[in-house]
Amino acid sequence: MPSYRAPVKDTAFVLDAIVGLSRHADLPGFESASPDVVTAILEEGGKFCAEVLAPLNLSGDIEGCTRHADGSVSAPGGFKAAYAQFCEAGWGTLVADPHWGGQGLPYTIGAVMQEYMASSNMAFAMYPGLNEGAQAAIEVVGSPEQKAKWLPNMVHGRWTGTMNLTEPQCGTDLGLIRTRAEPASDGSWRISGTKIFISAGEHDLSENIVHLVLAKTPGAPDSVKGISLFIVPKFLVNDDGSLGARNGVTCGSIEHKMGIHANATCVMNYDGAAGYMLGEEMKGLAAMFIMMNAARLGVGIQGLAQGEVAYQNAVSYARDRLQGRSLTGAKNPDGKADPIIVHPDVRRMLMDARATNEGLRALILWGGLQVDLTKCARTEEERTRADDLISLLTPVIKGYGTDKGYEIATNCQQVFGGHGYIREWGMEQFVRDARIAQIYEGTNGIQALDLVGRKLGAKGGRGTQAWLAMVGGDVAAASDERLAFVTGPLQKSLADLQACVMWLLQHGMANPDNAGAGATAFMHLMGHVALGHMWLLMARASLAALDDGSNDPDFYNAKLITARHFAARVLPETSALRARVEAGAEPMMAMPAEMF
Repeated sequence: MPSYRAPVKDTAFVLDAIVGLSRHADLPGFESASPDVVTAILEEGGKFCAEVLAPLNLSGDIEGCTRHADGSVSAPGGFKAAYAQFCEAGWGTLVADPHWGGQGLPYTIGAVMQEYMASSNMAFAMYPGLNEGAQAAIEVVGSPEQKAKWLPNMVHGRWTGTMNLTEPQCGTDLGLIRTRAEPASDGSWRISGTKIFISAGEHDLSENIVHLVLAKTPGAPDSVKGISLFIVPKFLVNDDGSLGARNGVTCGSIEHKMGIHANATCVMNYDGAAGYMLGEEMKGLAAMFIMMNAARLGVGIQGLAQGEVAYQNAVSYARDRLQGRSLTGAKNPDGKADPIIVHPDVRRMLMDARATNEGLRALILWGGLQVDLTKCARTEEERTRADDLISLLTPVIKGYGTDKGYEIATNCQQVFGGHGYIREWGMEQFVRDARIAQIYEGTNGIQALDLVGRKLGAKGGRGTQAWLAMVGGDVAAASDERLAFVTGPLQKSLADLQACVMWLLQHGMANPDNAGAGATAFMHLMGHVALGHMWLLMARASLAALDDGSNDPDFYNAKLITARHFAARVLPETSALRARVEAGAEPMMAMPAEMF
């Protein structure tokens, strides 16, 4: 059976050394994130995930969800009780507005819990995760009446939310949607159409499900400019807040999919269902992007989460599994073989995983801080800068983070050899679950195109310039010669990145295929530099802790060893990634389609 323990110590280090929670204690929300509160969240949240959610991960994957004849769906055994515990403990209220019953803590703290939940049970974590995204959209564009009607029950988890975008004929190109909304005499709308791939579309965990549905109104342009967004509940809500009749929305089927079996991914049929416009007519895509942007950060967290749990299990196995002898002499002379953790190629996979996971955790929580600062920083200039930075890095966190999460899960499966291919060890589930994160909320190719085609040059390249200056400034300021092992490689990688930015500005404008051909390589190059920057900051903090006589020198020395691995064995990849970007589109686009 696979196991999981929350990386509480590493999270606490990142929150202190990278996020600097204490430096923001005077900001709204942060004043409640006192050290004792944060410690309790990390420890108790980690305990809940390890003891309640993780034991349901394998059984939930095997059992899956069940659709009944009436179109209702049951989650796997144990999920309903676990969800009740989740709600009773208030885990879903952490970052919600206190006005609606939330605790008002920073998003950064919520991101920690998202990681722990997705590591322990990714399919379960998606139910409350989608609910938080739906809440965000209603909070931003909903009317006061809509907020009062829907948010309190959603915040407390009595009702959950979903997002309904995709249809059989359209995914990324939402201008092709066919779902229609017809006005009703009472001011509501009647929604008709079919949506597919709807995560948590139907289940028995909550009393009601609040679907956010994209549809087109009569006479709207047949493009993305004609899309509106609607609240369509599973059960209608009476004026006194009680639940009324079942609405005209049902689950037509559950998708038979590669992973996340315990999350009900549904085909949803809308047959004249009552809906309520959220925001302005034909402004639905902008409203939905509020939810999608939050979801993209959440999916990046899923990449880290699957990488982390796969790494933990691979380390445990590598310490125990005896196979062969060390190349430099027996390390277990009393046994017939050495544990496989002594072998360099096993170490390669484990160290790559550790270095990437810890770097991603730092980048994601740093990104979480930027999300918080967009709302509560002291000055408008600081809020704008934070928004520029997180807008630039969101496709990197989602795209690079999930590519790496899948790569780590696969490599950690490899550590198990044949046992990794057998269900009972859990590794093949981590691989299958990690795979979807590269696909949904915009495939990673779309993330790369968004980065290169939109984010780099947004607002005159203001965010790109600010981030490059920040990384370059931290490299230049790291004058301690003990940091040369990371500043040297990072400086070279930063130069590769800057050269690619200039190349794309010149050649991507001349031929857009050049930007498209190099987009994924560029996203990975930028991801390497972003993690290299995090490792510089973590190495600097670790040296300072050791200099101050830390009572946990092993932890900080391990940080320095891992930083050295990333700098020596990962950062040099940026030169190859640069070559791929600068190769342009011609070799890729030269072959006629019929010759494939």
